[in-house]
Amino acid sequence: MLTAIITKVLFLIAVIDPLGSVPVYLEATKHFDQKHKRKIAIRASIVAFFILFFFIVVGQIILEGMNVTLNAFQISGGVILFLFALTMIFGEGKPESEKHLITDYKHVTIFPVAIPSIASPGAIMAVVLMTDNHLYSITEQAITTVLVALVVFLTMLLLLGANIVQKRIGEYGITVISKIMGLILASYAVQSILSGLKDFFIS
Repeated sequence: MLTAIITKVLFLIAVIDPLGSVPVYLEATKHFDQKHKRKIAIRASIVAFFILFFFIVVGQIILEGMNVTLNAFQISGGVILFLFALTMIFGEGKPESEKHLITDYKHVTIFPVAIPSIASPGAIMAVVLMTDNHLYSITEQAITTVLVALVVFLTMLLLLGANIVQKRIGEYGITVISKIMGLILASYAVQSILSGLKDFFIS
């Protein structure tokens, strides 16, 4: 049980990539004073959690309403996560790519700090996969939801101490860590695809 929880936490850290959100947050809030920066960090984290929670609750309903089989969802979800992981590994990195999304510095709480920096498409797909009703009990899904809240809270703490984190690790270090997170995510994505294919051909 403990091993499963640790594995889930590591996977969520990989897909949400809290450190990768630090440079994005610093760039997005560079025109604000310290008080407003704190508000943005807290509000963006809360919004991101509720977005992820929404997909934990509703994602399964949407899929079942579209008559998507578990195997098809595992394979397609794995492919999407794998492509997302490739952008983390071979792209310019999460910090740089998301900095380019900032066009309006007055309204950065929702976009790009909450979405897509914290609640990224990869994170949304991951939480839906991790709370599939056919694979996980209500208790397991509740534990996953708590772990999502925990990782988002960790992200919020990093954002609140963003200047210190940036000085200690540096933007280059954050980019390297982001790419390592991409490798972990790619491994999970491939596992999801293989599981889906295996169950499809066996059934």
